[in-house]
Amino acid sequence: MEIGMLAISRAGHDCGQTYMIIAFDNEYAYLADGKIKFLEKPKKKRWKHIQIIKKVSDQELAERLKTGQNVTNVEVKHAIRQYAKDKI
Repeated sequence: MEIGMLAISRAGHDCGQTYMIIAFDNEYAYLADGKIKFLEKPKKKRWKHIQIIKKVSDQELAERLKTGQNVTNVEVKHAIRQYAKDKI
């Protein structure tokens, strides 16, 4: 797993919501969707409560997240929307 991958919430009031992994540690994944959970204040979820989608939606965006370059909430929202569009 890596930063930039998408994940779906499996538990909680946001069950079924798609997020982008923007950071992680041993116990938690930090998620943002660009609409409700922003990059500045990501959602903290335990690993067992999310399902990883083995896909990096936008490789260039993922690289910028990893290196700490400027990424906007609009770009995250667009990447998630593009995944949903491709999935259909």
